[in-house]
Amino acid sequence: MTSTSERLRTALDQLLDGLPPRRAAETVERLMSGYREGGPAPVLADRATALAYAAYRMPATYEAVRAALAAFAERAAGWAPATHLDLGGGTGAAAWAADAVWAGGTDLRTVVLDRAGPALDLGHELAAGRLDGVEWRRAGLGGPGADLPAADLVTASYLLGELPPADRDALVDAAAAAGTAVVLVEPGTPDGHRRVRAARDRLLAAGLRVLAPCPHDSACPLAAGEDWCHFAARVSRSALHRRVKGGVLPYEDEKFAYVAAAREGVAGAPAPGRVVRRPLLRKGQVLLDVCAADGGIGRTTVSKRHREDYRAARSAEWGAPWPPVSTVSPDYPSGTGTGQDVPDTRDTHVTAE
Repeated sequence: MTSTSERLRTALDQLLDGLPPRRAAETVERLMSGYREGGPAPVLADRATALAYAAYRMPATYEAVRAALAAFAERAAGWAPATHLDLGGGTGAAAWAADAVWAGGTDLRTVVLDRAGPALDLGHELAAGRLDGVEWRRAGLGGPGADLPAADLVTASYLLGELPPADRDALVDAAAAAGTAVVLVEPGTPDGHRRVRAARDRLLAAGLRVLAPCPHDSACPLAAGEDWCHFAARVSRSALHRRVKGGVLPYEDEKFAYVAAAREGVAGAPAPGRVVRRPLLRKGQVLLDVCAADGGIGRTTVSKRHREDYRAARSAEWGAPWPPVSTVSPDYPSGTGTGQDVPDTRDTHVTAE
């Protein structure tokens, strides 16, 4: 059976096939140049700009949201949404991501809300015959008093940064009121993490509990303005996607920040800890920077004498739960410290062009 990722890639390639790669690349460059420099989000005023945006951003958005939803699903094992509300989803990346995570577990019904009609039209076109159970609905988002339809799962990806602070807070509050579970994804930048951190606080204040990525509901231990929590998703590039983006590698790494929270009715528990930077390999040792259940971040050293733990640590990835319940030893060295004691190793994570 064809995977959701393959179906999405095929759908995008077929839509882009009639557009000369040079013209597509020029359209993408015009659309995204200001956005990359910190400007406002592109206005998807017609099909051409919506298509250029989908070509440039949809594969990465899909992989980031899929990774966040998969992490949430792992912590809420046995729970699956029957209804999904995606806010600002436009071309439908989050709808595809939810299908990838929960396909076969439920007949998922998704409503995508967005203010951009051309983006919704393109999302409908991409999904036709490939993704069932999705309704595309044009609606404004944000603003005090925002009222959203109830859903088992509410998602918003790369949306909070497009809204003024008051509208951003109102949207998070409305999502918390509407959803049994809420998953928010933002760029893996200091500003993106700041927005996720503020949204996390509002979700907790609304009575939800965090299941991922944080292993606790305490205040974030990272020093605000000095460090930020982010993860990475590997994005496969088709030949056409590489030409549109002007890249040569068959992949890229999308950095993202996220929070996944749920009401008490969702069974599950957060990970005992979370690896928050790329593990460092030393001779006979693996050094892990772990955000722990006690609310602190500390350096954990796993030595070769802890055989199963050592093997697990060597294969652990940035963002992975730690320690793995299946391998933890009785004498596992689990000390934690403060975020100030953890060297910054972000630069060891290399992002493809």
